[in-house]
Amino acid sequence: SISGGCLGNCSYCKTKHARGTLNSYSEDAIVSRALQAVEEGVTEIWLTSEDTGAYGLDIGSNIAKLLLKVADSLPERVMLKLGMTNPPYMLAHIQAVAEVLKRPNVFEYLHVPVQSGSDAVLRAMVREYSVAEFRRLVDGLRAEVPEIFIGTDVICGFPAEGAEDHRFSMDLVKEYRFPMLNISQFYPRPNTPAAKLKRLDGQTVKARSSEMTQLFESYSTWDHLVGTTKKVWFSETDEKRSQTVGHTKSYAKVVVQRDDGLLGRSAMVHLTSATKWHVLGQVL
Repeated sequence: SISGGCLGNCSYCKTKHARGTLNSYSEDAIVSRALQAVEEGVTEIWLTSEDTGAYGLDIGSNIAKLLLKVADSLPERVMLKLGMTNPPYMLAHIQAVAEVLKRPNVFEYLHVPVQSGSDAVLRAMVREYSVAEFRRLVDGLRAEVPEIFIGTDVICGFPAEGAEDHRFSMDLVKEYRFPMLNISQFYPRPNTPAAKLKRLDGQTVKARSSEMTQLFESYSTWDHLVGTTKKVWFSETDEKRSQTVGHTKSYAKVVVQRDDGLLGRSAMVHLTSATKWHVLGQVL
């Protein structure tokens, strides 16, 4: 973790209550921990926090500077991955972050929860950005890094959400076809402002969540990779299916016939078929 706590004030969230305001670790401390992990045999470094985009705002640094410093310090064989970021603080660093993501040892991946495609709902959530700003972030990163994996989250049935607001969220997902979409139904966490709001009918919430799920499942995610050859970094074993699991630079999940010798290494893989969730391939 590169920081603890949060600068946000989301009306449905308990993170700030539980972990306080932002508390960033120093760049040198993070680099030192990353290098220690590499010495222990780690081949992927993940930078995580409640909001990676807010990193450093309390200590005179920022996420772009940290990414650059960590990427510079790692051996080429070790891949770097950035964790979840909320839109507001990342907006100032689109160009700089994109440049780091283009580096050969950095996964082209970002998880940016939008939560709703409606400005009215975002205001009720106290998310501190607009749909237009979310679009600017995603469009800006995709323009610089065309194959970037951008995943997002959506909350269905927030108390302020009307039928039109839900439609706005559906339209946003339909337009951007996110390869990862975490869909949740609103749940009132005790002692949060949102818990005091009048809840929507349970059946309505369930129906909207189902509709969003059906939309996500309706479009293909990885079909465009079939027939191509990509470099894949292998990191996991699927014991149940007897497969070795890895990811391309743009973070497409790739599975091949189990070969434990691939773990912690990279290899060129010819991609032969795709499902909604991953691509199957043969190591060359």
